[in-house]
Amino acid sequence: MTTGTTENSLIPNSDIDIFTDEALANPYPLYRELRDIAPLVYLPKYEMYALTRYEQVRGALDDWETFSSAKGVGLNPAINGAMAGTIINSDPPEHTQLRNVLKERLAPRALAALRPEIQAKADKHIEGLLARGEFDAVADLARTFPISIVLTMLGFPEEGRDQLLHWGTASFDAMGPANARSEKALPIAGEMFNWLAEVCTADRMLPGGLATTIHEAAARGDIPQEAVVPLMAGYSIPALDTTISAIGSAVWLLAQNPDQWDLVRSDRSLIPNVFNEVLRIESPAQMFARVTTKPYAVDGLELPPGSRVLLLFASANRDERKYPNPDSFDVKRDASDHVAFGYGMHGCPGQGLAKLEGHAVLDALARNVKRFELHGETERDLNNMTRTLSALPVTIS
Repeated sequence: MTTGTTENSLIPNSDIDIFTDEALANPYPLYRELRDIAPLVYLPKYEMYALTRYEQVRGALDDWETFSSAKGVGLNPAINGAMAGTIINSDPPEHTQLRNVLKERLAPRALAALRPEIQAKADKHIEGLLARGEFDAVADLARTFPISIVLTMLGFPEEGRDQLLHWGTASFDAMGPANARSEKALPIAGEMFNWLAEVCTADRMLPGGLATTIHEAAARGDIPQEAVVPLMAGYSIPALDTTISAIGSAVWLLAQNPDQWDLVRSDRSLIPNVFNEVLRIESPAQMFARVTTKPYAVDGLELPPGSRVLLLFASANRDERKYPNPDSFDVKRDASDHVAFGYGMHGCPGQGLAKLEGHAVLDALARNVKRFELHGETERDLNNMTRTLSALPVTIS
């Protein structure tokens, strides 16, 4: 690893590459190295800057006027062009207009009404896994349970929706730098946009779904018609991957920390803590980018307007300046201020539903499972932007 400074600037640069297979498999030592260099580091390989520490990442998330999303939160021009007009690639007033379409449907009161039904589905799902005793906590739980909830809420037609997870994963991969992984994923992500435009028309939506709400908003003139497909994409892409990641990581962490699971089983009021701690220590979305619209300075380091900056969520969530012993999994830690779901205006609009699903699964497990035992080989799906397990064989007692 080498460091220096950017031309005409005191900002240190580093040749650390956080997108190699080795780095994606275990990025946390590299994030620590970047944090130790400075709160703002230049990555010349990708011609981008990175905010590495919690205080600066959270501050940038809360300052959309300086750190704009309108030029794309991805790391290459192709995906940013493809995702133009999505809720994630916009600033006010467009962002506010798009977000308001589903604001009431995803509000805490509306989600609270869904809690009994989602808990009942989680109980039934776990009951079936208990009868088996051995299962894959990714394939049989982390993927199947959220999909059963989200597909119903979205209300997409049956044709093609079994590909949503595949498309969503590819969309995140395509948001990375212009490497082999993103180039392979970009055409797959494009398939989803074509499907949304050609198959998910207003007359084919299931009544009462979020997709129908989006079409109705366009029909009323609340949003332009050309915003329908990007908005459906903006809600469906992250709705599955992040929740799947969090539930799989939760089982993985609890299996490795049986003392922590004992605490949860003896006090289920810790479940919100558990889910937040999982999100903190294994952030599903590791980063997104922003582009500065005005000068920005931190610790004497000055960033000019027009700079593309990585906001390293996963690094911020393990910043020892913010969280004592950040690499330890502690279910009694109050990690509710993590930035795994972003923060401020651009906080993930579906985070309430993700928490509802995660809490329901953990509650059902806490009432029924004494111990998780890992067996077989745990496998990880390497992705430019997300951190997800692909296989997690477990035995439960």
